[in-house]
Amino acid sequence: MSPKRKRRLLLAALQELAESNLPANAAEDLLEIIMRRYERASTILTSNRPLDDWPKLFGDTPAVAALLDRLMHHSHLIEIRGKSYRLHEHSLAARNQKAKVTA
Repeated sequence: MSPKRKRRLLLAALQELAESNLPANAAEDLLEIIMRRYERASTILTSNRPLDDWPKLFGDTPAVAALLDRLMHHSHLIEIRGKSYRLHEHSLAARNQKAKVTA
């Protein structure tokens, strides 16, 4: 492959977005990534924070509005409610362990 030829990532997955404190320029950096991929390649983004919280998490900047606009256009939003699957598995394992001890 020629050094001038750029490789294109067909699918990018950004997981657990906004799980911790974000730097001040996070919205601009994420917007840059999304803009480069917008209508060119697929992006999967996961977060346990609702979209309504994003302006508070990233700072209420124009970049957040632009970011959400591009993310929601042509997107499939899947909202999962209820207990975490990991917590559910942990609860089952704890109950099984307790049943073994008391038996």
